[in-house]
Amino acid sequence: MTSPVGIPSLTVNEAEARLRTESDPRPLLVDVRERSEFESLRADGAALVPMSSFATDYAGLPKDRPLLVVCAAGGRSAAATAFLLRSGWTDVLNVDGGMTAWERAGLPVKRGPVAPGEGVPPRSDGPR
Repeated sequence: MTSPVGIPSLTVNEAEARLRTESDPRPLLVDVRERSEFESLRADGAALVPMSSFATDYAGLPKDRPLLVVCAAGGRSAAATAFLLRSGWTDVLNVDGGMTAWERAGLPVKRGPVAPGEGVPPRSDGPR
C-alpha cells in the first residue's frame, strides 16, 4: 500500500538502509501491529506499540530521533504517522507496504516468540 497523499513515507528498502546506517540519532522502527502479528513476523530491533494501545502508549516515544512507522501493509502505520505529526513529532515517516513488502523484498525478519525485552520501545523522559 502506498501512503495517502500528505503522509511522509519511504520504501522498505529505504527504511532498512536508514536503520543500518550509523547515524546520530539512530532511527527507531515503530511497529503498530498487534502482538500476535509481531510474534509471527517482525523486523529485528522494531519497537512494538500496537494500535490497540497506541492512544495511551504513543506519548512515551522519543521525539529526539527519527521514527519509521510500520504495520502489515501501510494503512495503520499511515494513520499512526499522521497522528504523531499532529501531536508534535517532527521526524516521522510511514513505511510503505509494511511488513508484507519488507518480507517480499527479502529483508531480514524474525519469527516466533518474542524474547524478554525485545520490542520494548525506548521511553522519552523529556517534556511533551
